[in-house]
Amino acid sequence: MAEYGLRSVHVTCLYYLYSAESLTATELCELCEEDKATISRGLEFLEENGYIVCETGSGKRYKSALLLTGKGMEAGRKISEKINCVLDEICVDLTEEERTEFYRCLAIISDNLELCTEGIRKAQKLKTKSTEMSSEENE
Repeated sequence: MAEYGLRSVHVTCLYYLYSAESLTATELCELCEEDKATISRGLEFLEENGYIVCETGSGKRYKSALLLTGKGMEAGRKISEKINCVLDEICVDLTEEERTEFYRCLAIISDNLELCTEGIRKAQKLKTKSTEMSSEENE
């Protein structure tokens, strides 16, 4: 989305907001699988550049509804069309059942990769803790 000067986090936020019409920053963190800081910076850019507005009626900004402006709707529509076009092209020779099964398998693989990543992180923490304890015993 170079024509709009948007980066990947902006595109992802606009896509989900366009699809859902209204989301909170918390919901976008989950959908975009990004941390709070990344989403906050992305939303700040989108708001400053007229793509979104924030309904601040709920008190806490992070739990307030985010809405697309006219400019945001236009960008969201283009993003959605491009994504749908790519998905149609890559799945042209698949039946609807095959496409559904493909996405089901991808979701399982993604979940398993996350579990592996979590396991690796835990193992690294345990190794670090063990190394620190050994160092303390040797002193």
